[in-house]
Amino acid sequence: MKHAFIMDPLEKVKPWKDTTYFLMLAAASRGHRVCHLDQLSLKLVHNRVHARVAWLEIRDDPQRPFVPLDREECDLDLSEIDVVWIRTDPPVDRRYLYTTLLLDHLPPTTRVLNRPSAIRDWNEKLAALRYPDLTPRTLVSNEVDAIEQFSRDMGRITIKPIDGFGGKGIVFYHAADPADGDSATLDAATRGGRHWVVAQQYLPAARQGDKRILLLNGEPLGAILRVHAEDGELNNLDAGGVAHPAQLDRRDGEICAAMKSGLIEQGVFFAGIDIIGGMLIEVNVTSPTGLQELCRFDGANYHHRIIAALE
Repeated sequence: MKHAFIMDPLEKVKPWKDTTYFLMLAAASRGHRVCHLDQLSLKLVHNRVHARVAWLEIRDDPQRPFVPLDREECDLDLSEIDVVWIRTDPPVDRRYLYTTLLLDHLPPTTRVLNRPSAIRDWNEKLAALRYPDLTPRTLVSNEVDAIEQFSRDMGRITIKPIDGFGGKGIVFYHAADPADGDSATLDAATRGGRHWVVAQQYLPAARQGDKRILLLNGEPLGAILRVHAEDGELNNLDAGGVAHPAQLDRRDGEICAAMKSGLIEQGVFFAGIDIIGGMLIEVNVTSPTGLQELCRFDGANYHHRIIAALE
């Protein structure tokens, strides 16, 4: 099989923790061909999707993980590819959306993961609200007064940009507690009322961390627990959080079972969901992370299982 990975520049990849690299490594070690492409190189030649690709040797070597097989990139009709992975980091901005629209023109013989329409339709902050019985109380608004009243009703709340990622832009707010700021905090978060935010009931269980569960075709592979740094509150690994081993419990199983059919129907092959205190917080469908940590903690080659599912 031939795998094309649409992802950020290779020089920015941290091979000791990067999930995309781990998927590439599994594909290559199982005898598949692997290439890299930047989303900006995508183009339509009439109705055929082309891109400049670099064919790579993938090594189990953090010092030199990627070795180009050719001196220069080549133009390729992506219908020749078996699997195209969309693994560019969020945010899902205009460039990201155009990427998904271009990839919609690929023939059914080329599988795109995750399905472009799912990436467009499943905003990672809002997708959890497709399962309202599983989530904490939530308000999505750009109105400062409405968010402030929500806090008066709920107490402390977590505020996230609707297009945020990696913990960026998250603030905590309590209308009755000056220590958490004042209305200026809300004005900054909503950019003067011009930007929607997700305001969510704060869950005290967040102090013990949040659980990232990775799912393959709607079935859980396993989980890790992300715990914030001693002097912080954000559990995201990109925001200073640290990964710890975790076990799936009964509530986790209920949440995964409730989501399975929806994920499969939408073409979400590989996803990561975040759970705090038994409540669903986010559904990550763009480039979910945590695979290397999960494999290390469980002593399992889940990255090989993912590629085997495609085989």
